[in-house]
Amino acid sequence: MTELHIESLAYGGDAIAHLEDGRAAFVRAGCPGDVVDVEIAEDHGRFVRAEIKSILEPSPERVEAPCPYFGVCGGCSWQHISATAQLFAKRQSIVDALTRIGHIADAEQLVASTVASPRDYGYRNKIELVARMDPSGLRIGYHKAGSDELVPVDSCLLLPPKLQKAPKALSGALRYLSGGQDLGFKRVALRVAANTRDVEIALWTEPGSFPRKAAATTLGRALRSTSIVRVLAKGPDKERKVSGVEVLNGNGFWRERLNGRAMTVSAPSFFQINTAAAELLVGLAMDALHADGSDRVVDLYAGAGTFTLPLAEVAGDVIAVEAASSAVRDLRRNLEDSQLYAEVVGGDALRELKEMGAVDSLLVDPPRAGLADGAIEAIAKTRARTIAYVSCDPATLARDAKSLLGAGYRLAVATPVDLFPQTFHVETVAKFVRV
Repeated sequence: MTELHIESLAYGGDAIAHLEDGRAAFVRAGCPGDVVDVEIAEDHGRFVRAEIKSILEPSPERVEAPCPYFGVCGGCSWQHISATAQLFAKRQSIVDALTRIGHIADAEQLVASTVASPRDYGYRNKIELVARMDPSGLRIGYHKAGSDELVPVDSCLLLPPKLQKAPKALSGALRYLSGGQDLGFKRVALRVAANTRDVEIALWTEPGSFPRKAAATTLGRALRSTSIVRVLAKGPDKERKVSGVEVLNGNGFWRERLNGRAMTVSAPSFFQINTAAAELLVGLAMDALHADGSDRVVDLYAGAGTFTLPLAEVAGDVIAVEAASSAVRDLRRNLEDSQLYAEVVGGDALRELKEMGAVDSLLVDPPRAGLADGAIEAIAKTRARTIAYVSCDPATLARDAKSLLGAGYRLAVATPVDLFPQTFHVETVAKFVRV
């Protein structure tokens, strides 16, 4: 056994301590301030991974995790840590990444305090459950922490209270529907609106024959919903390609309100999973751009219009670029429903940016991988005076920040937003201005 004092939290979920020889120890389920006995599970030379065998002195920031699946399910890694300590750690992950990867010496002064989510639990408007066949029949749940093993769950505290037991209802309904047959289920997505009454069930399956009517009837009895769809997807999860969407019952889409604006979202389209915190995110991005009626603004990776709609209300000329066809359709419908106008371009963000010419401001909300190769050069050529960069990954934000600084921009401020309480994930709005 080795006694350690837990010092901090790492982006990725583990806690950090140091061995007597100075090497870092990444400790699962640790909390800053804990004194623990650990067992070294993996020795990687420059660092080790350790498992807690006993807590000798619990940290004042350690709390009781309320979820019965915590520690087994891979969805949450920080339920045992106070909200205050989580917010501090998320800010620190941005500071560390900008310092270490972005080589920004004054990152500590440029990163604001983390903006808290209005809710610590019950905040998610979407969950995705993994579906898998085994000899006992269909099983539905989350991945086990650190593995592909499935953990069946009856409830999820991250869902709104009225639907926290939806996983059990969905599991029972789909086991009954399949009757021991493999119907090609890959995953089951549930969307629950915070500001409307919409609830959508999306069944992700392989293409092929499917009991559509029976699925609609069975799921309709199990869970009151406004839409049930089947998403036809090919390939492994990380490379899945959607070949079509079938409406089994109801609207065939999901509706939410964001900052008072009506949003319609199709099953494959992306939407921020924490509606209340996303409203704060939008406010920060709009403040960063400070667009007026004379500005030409480009919204890259526009999705269904989270940022395009508020930009269209205040900017003179808005161009929204989005590659996913389902999101392009949603975006056009959302603009029309709100009686707003923006030029919607369906295509690759980098290719379209190269043809954009001069713009006043840019809003970029790229995927976790960050901006594509060549995007920074294309951004510099637009001569945009202000960039609002919305990031879901500190490392790729820091990498792109370093390139933007080299292209003639400076970081004015970066504000973390806690869209994902009880996890290590953090969203950030970074404002860059042309020097």
